[in-house]
Amino acid sequence: MKSIKLQAYLRTINAFLLRKLSSRNYIILACILIGIVAGLAAVLMKVMVHWVEEQVQTGLGSHHSNYIWLFLTPIIGIVLSVMYEQRFLGGKLIKGVTKILYAITRRKGELDRRDTYGHLITSALTVGMGGSAGLEAPIVLTGAAIGSNISSQLQLGYKERTLLLACGASAGISAIFNAPIAGVIFAAEVLLAEISIPVFVPLLISAATASVLSQFFFHGRLFVLMEEGWRLKSIPLYFVLGIVCGLVSVYITRMTYALEKIMGRFRLRMRKAVLGGALLGLLIVIFPPLYGEGYTVIEKLINGNEALLLQRSLFGAIQSEWMLLLFLTGLAILKVIATSLTVGSGGNGGIFAGSLFTGALTGFIFARLVTLSGMLKVVESNFVAVGMAGVIAGVVHAPLTAIFLIAEITGGYSLFVPLMIVAAMSYFITRRFDSTSVYTRPLQEEGTYFQADRDTFLLNSIDLQEILEQNVETVPASLGLREVINRFLRSKQNIFPVIDEQQKFAGIVLLEDLKDLLFDAERADNLTARDVAIRPPQTLVLGEKMADVMHKFDETWVWKLPVLSEKGAFIGFVSKKKIFTKYREMLKLYSHSDVVS
Repeated sequence: MKSIKLQAYLRTINAFLLRKLSSRNYIILACILIGIVAGLAAVLMKVMVHWVEEQVQTGLGSHHSNYIWLFLTPIIGIVLSVMYEQRFLGGKLIKGVTKILYAITRRKGELDRRDTYGHLITSALTVGMGGSAGLEAPIVLTGAAIGSNISSQLQLGYKERTLLLACGASAGISAIFNAPIAGVIFAAEVLLAEISIPVFVPLLISAATASVLSQFFFHGRLFVLMEEGWRLKSIPLYFVLGIVCGLVSVYITRMTYALEKIMGRFRLRMRKAVLGGALLGLLIVIFPPLYGEGYTVIEKLINGNEALLLQRSLFGAIQSEWMLLLFLTGLAILKVIATSLTVGSGGNGGIFAGSLFTGALTGFIFARLVTLSGMLKVVESNFVAVGMAGVIAGVVHAPLTAIFLIAEITGGYSLFVPLMIVAAMSYFITRRFDSTSVYTRPLQEEGTYFQADRDTFLLNSIDLQEILEQNVETVPASLGLREVINRFLRSKQNIFPVIDEQQKFAGIVLLEDLKDLLFDAERADNLTARDVAIRPPQTLVLGEKMADVMHKFDETWVWKLPVLSEKGAFIGFVSKKKIFTKYREMLKLYSHSDVVS
């Protein structure tokens, strides 16, 4: 009863605001609200993760030196996350930025209400107990779900809902990193298919609001880069590092996708959680820096404390420069595997932090090898920073996000030129091998990625069910031709589907094919619908992608095709005219430029 009263009260306020405010000011007010809620969600997520980490460390003591607990805690975290998801969320919590893109393209920007809070708990359990993943994907999903659900409560349309979803994601990135500019650019580069200057205003408002809230609770930057500036003679090295980061990005993208497919084959969720957690625990025992997000590793690299990374590992007794480089190379190679095991086995996290981790290691290893070669003494911390930008640019296919994110979280604003060089080179190299990012590859394979092919995307955004003509009269295959002719005379249809004794589609009867029989009583009395039925040049199956449907229309040069169920039963007709009409509607729907104009 209280819930009903609250909803009624909110509807009253909403109606009042709609009367008093212009549509533009109304959207801006909604953006502020989303920024506040998403910012608080990000703060709460950080607090929960830190609390779980403290409880684990307090309860287990120096668990990083205890190999048994180092092995067990990630398993426990993943199992608890899976148990919570199944028990309280119905096992339907969506994970990964790919799911946001899918919601935009296939679900009209609608995200479930459980996504507004489910990620807070599951990511805290996963990452807080050593899962080798980051909090960025969970907070982006949380922010996007907040934006989507608030817009639904405000009864806004698809354009506004998609924009506010992006505002929530922007606010999440802004708050988790204290990087508002990166949050805005991330939403523009990764989430929104089309972007215009007016759309930036709501994104900026949400990101700035969330950042103010986050900085109120968590001061300072994620990393403190002791800048020494960059040297002109190091420019060629930055070009080479960009190429290396591009190749590393290709490895991360392809390995992530391959491991997702492998982990997806396991159907029993708890068994998968234990098995994946055990493999992750084994990796962490051998390489302890894989434990958790990995930001402490990046901090050590930036501060010149890289030798500390070997101390608690199985290789700690071997103290040499080359042993350190081999160990760090192993970390860079295995981080993507550890992250994929964490997420694929049922834990909640993302690949963003892992990409920063691998990029930092790539930049450090490259700089140290340059120094050891005697070619040139370089500032290693600078290469750590630009290496992070390079790998993020390649993996996410978002070079601008990478540049501004690293500049904001490290304070390395004087490194803009090296950041631009490395991010651009990495993006260029990655695009040569993979036209899609780690987020968009599954969508492109389904034909539901906007930037890959606008026409295919818009077509596949049309649901076959929405344009299906189901109110169609059918005729039995055994029906006499005389009665079939009579039905044509009584009906407005010029095509009759023919159904056999097993209730399956047996063909179609066309009015124009019966013209010669209209006045031939003898033949008409001896034939049935089955005798005059013809097979259409193509048939469609319910659920078929609209791009494939249009391909069949183009091949056959017809204007109407029958739609069948998987078992061969007739369901209805689809006409090319309705597809074109719906396509024009979708073309208008996916343009966001007029939302805040």
